[in-house]
Amino acid sequence: MSDGKLVGIVLVSHSGAVAEAVADLARGLVGGGPVVPVAPAGGTQGGGLGTSAELITAAAASVDRGAGVVLLADLGSAVLTVKALLAEGDELPDGSRLVDAPFVEGAVAAVVTAATGADLDAVQAAAAEAYDYRKV
Repeated sequence: MSDGKLVGIVLVSHSGAVAEAVADLARGLVGGGPVVPVAPAGGTQGGGLGTSAELITAAAASVDRGAGVVLLADLGSAVLTVKALLAEGDELPDGSRLVDAPFVEGAVAAVVTAATGADLDAVQAAAAEAYDYRKV
């Protein structure tokens, strides 16, 4: 468990609408628990489809509460942009991690787990375990 600080979640999508909708879904499924800091970082700064390093860094800064930041990305260039930001070393808050997880299910699992006060490792594991959710 963390020391009362919540892990932040950033949802990186090529679409602002997709990132916002997934953030709303994940927040809505938490119920009455603590409000987990979740920020969408979707599309370009002009509102088009694409990925913006500036939107990602701003979103990460906005959710950083000192317990780490989980970044989930939807597609290729979103993943590559987050990896580049992590490689630069000073663009994202300390404790930022790109998590290999399905975008929707991983986001829900990460937010619900973070709401319990779980630490960064547990939030990352919950998101990654979402790959195992069977639908049939």
